[in-house]
Amino acid sequence: MASKIIGRVIVGVDGSPGSLEALRYALGQARRLEAVLMPVLAWDPPGGQVAARRAPSPQYHRILRECAEAALRQAFDQGLGGVPDDVAAEGLVIMGAAGAALVQTADRGNDLLVIGAGRRGSLSHPFRANTARYCLAHAVCPVIAVPPPRLQAALPARMRRRREIGHLLHELANADPAALPLSSGKDL
Repeated sequence: MASKIIGRVIVGVDGSPGSLEALRYALGQARRLEAVLMPVLAWDPPGGQVAARRAPSPQYHRILRECAEAALRQAFDQGLGGVPDDVAAEGLVIMGAAGAALVQTADRGNDLLVIGAGRRGSLSHPFRANTARYCLAHAVCPVIAVPPPRLQAALPARMRRRREIGHLLHELANADPAALPLSSGKDL
């Protein structure tokens, strides 16, 4: 029996609209390739790794991990309507930087790494590593960068920050339609 070309489809999720778009794309690839879907949520403790090492607390670490696991379940619910029944899915929560966590997880030649490309622009934080660039530069497997959803690009800058989809939809529902660039009549 021949080995599978792609064994796992690993996707980075953080709850942002771009990561949910990447999750939907990764699910399609996992179905098409009959591969395991592995959503990965990387998280850092408040204050970063240095603060966690200075004052280690197993209980606090456990609570933060449980919150990250809940955020991963919520990403499944918001992005896919729940965990799919027709694909093997193995969610993974890792403490650490997103780029490094994804590259370390996608460590096999027959993995496929799917990442959200993020939004384009010059206002990204200069000290924050760009996860997509990190993955493209360091991954040992094929990487697909999924562009952000068109709705996200059409939003005003103040609404583009990472937030829960429910909160974003609530803001859109209560916003003045004339103030949104979505009223141009173009099909999104």
